[in-house]
Amino acid sequence: FHYSQGKNGNEHNADWMGSLPAALRSYPLSNLAIPGSHDSFSYWVDEKSPVAPDQATAVKRLAKISLVKKIMKKWSVTQNLTFKEQLEGGIRYFDLRVSSKPGEIGQEIYFIHGLFGIKVWDGLMEINTFLGQHPKEVIFLDFNHFYAMDNSHHFYLINRIRSAFGSKLCSIACVEHVTLQYMWEKKHQVLIFYHYPLYREYPFLWPGSKMPAPWANTTNVRKLLQFLETTLEERSRYGTFHVSQAILTPRVKTIAWHLIRGLKNTLVHRNLPMILNWVKTQKPGVMGVNIITSDFVELVDFAATVIALNDLLLEEDESATKS
Repeated sequence: FHYSQGKNGNEHNADWMGSLPAALRSYPLSNLAIPGSHDSFSYWVDEKSPVAPDQATAVKRLAKISLVKKIMKKWSVTQNLTFKEQLEGGIRYFDLRVSSKPGEIGQEIYFIHGLFGIKVWDGLMEINTFLGQHPKEVIFLDFNHFYAMDNSHHFYLINRIRSAFGSKLCSIACVEHVTLQYMWEKKHQVLIFYHYPLYREYPFLWPGSKMPAPWANTTNVRKLLQFLETTLEERSRYGTFHVSQAILTPRVKTIAWHLIRGLKNTLVHRNLPMILNWVKTQKPGVMGVNIITSDFVELVDFAATVIALNDLLLEEDESATKS
């Protein structure tokens, strides 16, 4: 069974989970290969906003100069696709960083990466619309960085999540039990991972520890691939989902060096072929890859490559029945 690819491969991946062969519906989602995107929501960046609170102090000082803001925008926009486009392209895991706007009255929360982006509520609504139209698709929202937020902001955000998705939210369970079949029977479509102690007070918030995403923090593609291998070997001990972040991190020096050229032309373009080749040699399963994230979802047909790895599970099944 193959994923037909259109001009950019995206239009055929909108229902990929619902189209998986029946045999894979009883596999834990933690054993399937699932494409994710890194720093999701940086696709919409508000140049007029103050610098978001995840930047170092030096950058904040620089940001007073408008040129620097334009440059930061260039580095921040790691996903050129909107939420809906990423979902239609097959992306099912989103790495989320959120913040209040310091100085703004009220509890409003925004997605950020570098600069402030859209209101969380607007993003959640866009996702929920997609899920309503594609009832067999399941998504993972990983709220893993919170800035300028006290408990009242968290309560506001958690209530927004509950209002947006309602009965689509999957309560915490044993990771091995969560299969497509399980989700479909319960009519659940959303797993929320919340890296803040308040998760304990809500059954629909999974602890961040169930979604480890080890980060290589390197600009060297060989070191990155070695790191991905090592962390995969250790994964089966923990009974969790697992994120392989196939992502190179720009250093401040790299940023300064390539200020005007932007991320797209430097780190990513040069190294994506090697990263994609690594992805193609992976296998899902207990000891294998689960969620794989990469920058620039639209540059290569990254999602289709990850989704196609699930075919390998079928081959395994066939050889098991023959022997």
